[in-house]
Parts: sequence; structure tokens; C-alpha cells
Amino acid sequence: MKRLTVILFSVLLTLSLAACGNSHQNKENVSAETEAATPAAETEENNGESTEESAESSTGTVGTEEAGSGNILIAYFSVMETDGVDTVAGASRVAVDGELLGNNQYVAQIIQRETGGDLFSIETVQEYPTTHDPLLEFAYNEKADNARPELGTHIENPDSYDVIFPGFPNWNADLPMPLYTFLEEYDFSGKLIIPFTTHGGSGFSRTIQTISELQPDATVISDGLSISRNRVSEAESEIVDWVNGLNLTNE
Repeated sequence: MKRLTVILFSVLLTLSLAACGNSHQNKENVSAETEAATPAAETEENNGESTEESAESSTGTVGTEEAGSGNILIAYFSVMETDGVDTVAGASRVAVDGELLGNNQYVAQIIQRETGGDLFSIETVQEYPTTHDPLLEFAYNEKADNARPELGTHIENPDSYDVIFPGFPNWNADLPMPLYTFLEEYDFSGKLIIPFTTHGGSGFSRTIQTISELQPDATVISDGLSISRNRVSEAESEIVDWVNGLNLTNE
């Protein structure tokens, strides 16, 4: 009986030691899993930072593309006559909401509105006569002298534009001389040039060919917008349809 008790005691002791060993091993395994999980958590955090950095890079790219959507420049030259010509028949100006605008200024503003491009007024250091007959004479003499009027305004970042809309009145079946200065000052190689003009009956004359000669490495479209000065005030829908047909509008 005593011997049996000793045997039972030995068996119980053995089982107790085994249980303690398994418990200790389980604790070690849990600790090992926790330590192994820590680098994984750090990796996950690092991946999160990488994702944020990628998102920032992606946002920057999108931002650049969005900024590039403003790659259109509408550059116009306009002289508004102030003498006794009304704002409907034969005028060089348009009344819009009580404000007087030069014909090409008015057309340029509609193009700008429809495309979201940048508007630029081509201005000269010299002042032009604002009455009809003196202006005609002045423009004629400039052409006879092959003058290059000094510009008083300049494009800040011409290389940022891919599409140029030059707008001008047809003077003496030619570009106004400030347009010569403008087109000789900037190199629009590789860019798309889309002219528009207001005129007294001559349309573009040969001004598109002249622009092509001044910018031989640009693409100058021949189907520009030509509007008689007699109907500029009622040409808004025509201008909008023409711009939309170019498929250049910004969303």
C-alpha cells in the first residue's frame, strides 16, 4: 500500500512538471509572436507613410496636369475708337453691360471664357489715335515705314503655353504692326496658333500666311475666326460655336 502511494505520488509529480513546462513554452511562444508582430506593425506604418508620399507625388502630378490645362493664351491687340461711330454699325467697339470694349477685346474675352485660357492685351509704348481718320492715317504710315512699335506689355512665361490665339483688327489688308513686333519677340515653335480678326470687309486678307512666315515652326490653322466689325456685337453665339468646334475647352 505504501509502495502504491509512492508510485502514485511520482506519477502526479511528473504530470505537474510536464504541465509547467508546457505553460512556460506557451508563454515563450506568445512573446515570440508579439516580438515578431512588432516589425510587421512598423512595416505597416512605413507602408502607410509610403502611401502618403505616393499620394503626395500623385497629387503633385495631377496638380501639374491641372495647371497645364491653363496652357492656352489669348493675346489680342485692340484700339477702341472714341469718335462719332456708334457701337453697332461700322464700330470698333462694343457696349457690354454698360462697358465699352474694343472689338477684338470683346471677342478675346469670349474665347477666354469658353477655354479657360489666359487673357493678354498686346499694348504698345506709343499711343494710337482713337478717332477714325487719324487712326487710319497713322496705321497706313506705320505699314509704309515697316515699323516695329515697342511693346509695353510682355508675356511672363511664354513657354508654358501650347495654344496661342492671336487676335487683331485687319489694317490695310495686313497685320497691325504691333502684331509683327509681338510675333517676332516670341518663339512659338511647336505650338498651335489659332488666329482671329475683326475687319471691315477684307476678312483675313493674307494675314494667316504672314503669321506662318513669322512663326515657321508653329502650326498655324487656316480656319481662324473672321468677323465683320459691323456684326461683332451680335456674334457671341458664332464665337462660342467656333471655339467649341476646336475641342480645346477646359473642363
